[in-house]
Amino acid sequence: MKFYFGPMDCGKSTLALQMNYNHGRQGRRGLVLTKHDRSGEPRVTSRIGLGLEAVEVVDSMDLVELVRGHDRVDYLICDEACFYTVEQIEQLADLVDGHGVDVYAFGLASDFRSVLFPAAQRLFELADEVCRLQVEVLCWCGRPGLLNARVVGGEMARTGEQVVIGDTDASPVRYQVLCRRHHRAGLLGEGTGV
Repeated sequence: MKFYFGPMDCGKSTLALQMNYNHGRQGRRGLVLTKHDRSGEPRVTSRIGLGLEAVEVVDSMDLVELVRGHDRVDYLICDEACFYTVEQIEQLADLVDGHGVDVYAFGLASDFRSVLFPAAQRLFELADEVCRLQVEVLCWCGRPGLLNARVVGGEMARTGEQVVIGDTDASPVRYQVLCRRHHRAGLLGEGTGV
């Protein structure tokens, strides 16, 4: 099991789509899974416009049973894996160890408060390989962007539900990548003069 993580805009979903394409091109059979995609649909979508239909993971879904329900599954592409349940992360490990399924998980490590998502924490603990994506994402100041800030009404939120989908036309919530310094200070760079 491999876990690819990074902040918003670093290319996680784009890489997930590319990996699915590469595996399929070699005749391997796979399933693409997602949870809470920004499109609001059972799709994996990237900010650069790529997309693909996917299986929407719900909390009650048993991923081992999902795979068993298909004739042959060689690999899983698991986008937004940070939003899966911890039990589902355990099931992904079971699929690798007991069923010979290659699992590629993609997601954020931490939430808007810079606290690890429970599923991401379990991925860090169980994954055979953990890869921080190297596509450079920048804070407004030009430093590497490492953390995702939740912005509501032009202000950085420090409290609230761990998962709130934003960055859609209908949502008053948006997210902004910040360096650690500006995340901790709550500075969004808009109108600060810095």
